[in-house]
Parts: sequence; structure tokens; C-alpha cells
Amino acid sequence: MLNVSSILKNQGNILGSFSIALLQDLVYVNCIKQKVGETMPFQIIRNDITKLEVDAIVNAANSGLKAGGGVCGAIFAAAGAERLQAACDKIGFCATGDAVITPGFDLMARYVIHTVGPIYGKNPAREEDELFACYARSLALAKRKRLKSIAFPVIASGIFGYPKTEALRIASKAIRAFLEENEMDVYLVVYDRAAFQISEKLFEKVESYIEERMVKIQRREQREFNVSISLSEDEAFPTCTAPCASKPVFSRCADAMPAPKLKQKRTLEDLLKRKAETFSQMLLRMIDEKNMTDVEVYKRANIDRKLFSKIRKKDYVPKKTTVLALVIALRLNMQEARMLLERAGYAFTQSSEFDIIIEFFIENQNYDIFEINETLFAFEQQLLGA
Repeated sequence: MLNVSSILKNQGNILGSFSIALLQDLVYVNCIKQKVGETMPFQIIRNDITKLEVDAIVNAANSGLKAGGGVCGAIFAAAGAERLQAACDKIGFCATGDAVITPGFDLMARYVIHTVGPIYGKNPAREEDELFACYARSLALAKRKRLKSIAFPVIASGIFGYPKTEALRIASKAIRAFLEENEMDVYLVVYDRAAFQISEKLFEKVESYIEERMVKIQRREQREFNVSISLSEDEAFPTCTAPCASKPVFSRCADAMPAPKLKQKRTLEDLLKRKAETFSQMLLRMIDEKNMTDVEVYKRANIDRKLFSKIRKKDYVPKKTTVLALVIALRLNMQEARMLLERAGYAFTQSSEFDIIIEFFIENQNYDIFEINETLFAFEQQLLGA
């Protein structure tokens, strides 16, 4: 389990003006693979964008389409600087917010899409529109080329000076808008430790929630331990004075305390039927009860159509991260979430930082899966989805 406070202290950050430092040189779960396979439609990963095997990678270019520094320079070097520069020179110019495409040459990616982000500071409203357009036009260009996967850096957040938190928000907004109407695997690639920030206010709320939960767990465990060593066998099982005192102790306790009357909300037949439900049957029933369509659910869950088709099969049980993504898509409360998890053979783990973060969002009725995944990424946890 990660200790959030120690993470921040070890990185020399102070709550109030922190940057999220990703402590491991690993990319989590599906994100580890440099060859990207069938995964969730939108992922944030930590990797070298030049080494991803996708249909296209995006270069945060300058308007003259010349080789630059940072990620731009790395892309030119990996592609073969002379050939990529020659291809860019044929195009000649790219306006701010626009996008053009060249071959990938020596890259694993087939194409490089070049887009020019705004220089931050003069006209924030216009600059936000231009940055949004960088993503929207790059994605539209990829769609016209019938590409199935694309990887973006966080555009304009380097030497162009766009605040990282805002740059991430706009990137997420543009990608999500595209994925609502289209199908494509989209990756937002973070390369260095200081390149990723979520809202400071959200980070502090989640961190505080995690710490409070951990304190409660520790106190409860301590109380249980104290009770276990202080109670004698007689104190633990006191003599019952009920008329059935001659019966065995377990029977005495049951007879002495009348059983509570249960509220019968459903018929016995209904309860037995639901007990026999498979995960897929329960999921489909919940979709109907929420008056949602399959497309609406798998889009909100950030999983692809092929995987959802598998989930619909009676004997298919997805991973816990996929089940929780469906919980978020269906906007389930904690009780409903536990039921769906249990039907798939999982449960919330009290000491799991990942599970606690998910509970935080459910309890606060925030079902934005992209914001949840950004937060999970910031806390170095696995993302929701496939």
C-alpha cells in the first residue's frame, strides 16, 4: 500500500503547490506493453511515445514543422530526422490548432500527425479553443486515414507554457468528445515525472479520504485485538438466563434473542431467481432498470464494443477493473456496487488504496470515469476499464 504523504515528502513537494511525481519507471498493467493491444478506448500511460506500436503518434510541432527539442526532437530522431524533415518541408507550414500528417518512417507507428499548440498567456479563451482543436483535428485526420489507434503527448504543456492541469483537462475533454461518436484506441502519453497534474483540490480531498479510512481501519483492528486478548471464554460466552439454559450454548443464544422480523420486499421466487443470476444476467438487468442502452454503458465505462459483447455472454466474468468501470457507467450506489462485484467474485478491500479511491467517487456521486482514471493514475493505481 502506498503512503500518500510520504510520497509527496520524498519528492520534495508540498501540499498546496505540488506536481504529481510518478515514482516507478513502470507503466501499470496494460500500459506496460509498448505494443498496444486491444484495451480500453482511452488510457493515460507513462512511456516513451516514440516506442509505441500504434497507427499514429502525435508530434507537438512548431508552425514551421522544423525539428525541435523535447518530445518533438525525440520523434524526429527516432523516425530518421532527414526523411521526416523532408516530408515536413513538402508541407511547409501548419497553423496553430491545425494538424498535418507524414509517414512514420523508422518509427513503430505508421504515421506522425503534427499539430501546433498555442503559446500560453495572451488570450486564454482563444488558446483553450486552439488547444482543443489540436486534439480534435488530429483525431479527425486519423479517422479520415481509417486509423485504429493514436497516441498523444500532453500538447503545449512544455515550452509553450500551458498549465499542466488545464492542458490535461482540455486533452481529456477533446478525446472524450471524439470517443462519444467514434471508436478508436487513444493514448495520452506522459514521459517525465513532472508532466502530469490533476486538480490540487481533488488530490487533497482524495488523499484526506484515504488517510481517514486508513486511520479508522487501524483503530478498529486495534479494538478487535484488545477485545480478543482481554475476554475470557466465560466473558465471551456469558451464561444465558433464558428458560432454555440447559440447551447447548449456540442454541441458547438463538432462543433467548428472538429473530428480527425481515421486511419482505420481494417474493421468495424473485429472491431465488436473483440469487441464481450470473454476472452477465445481473448486469443486463441493471442496464434495463437504469433505462440505459448497451452503447451508452460501454462508452461510459471506457471499454470497447468487442469486450462488451464478450461480457454479455452468460459464462464470461471480466476483471475487477472492468466490473468497477461498469459500476461507474451505471451510476450504482455502494450497495449496488457491492452486489455486482460479488456476482463477479470480487469485493471491495478495506486496505486497498485503489478500492478506497473508487469508494470516494461513488460516495460523492462523481461518476466521471475519465476524472476517476486521472486520479487513479496520479496515485499510481491501475486504471478502470478493460
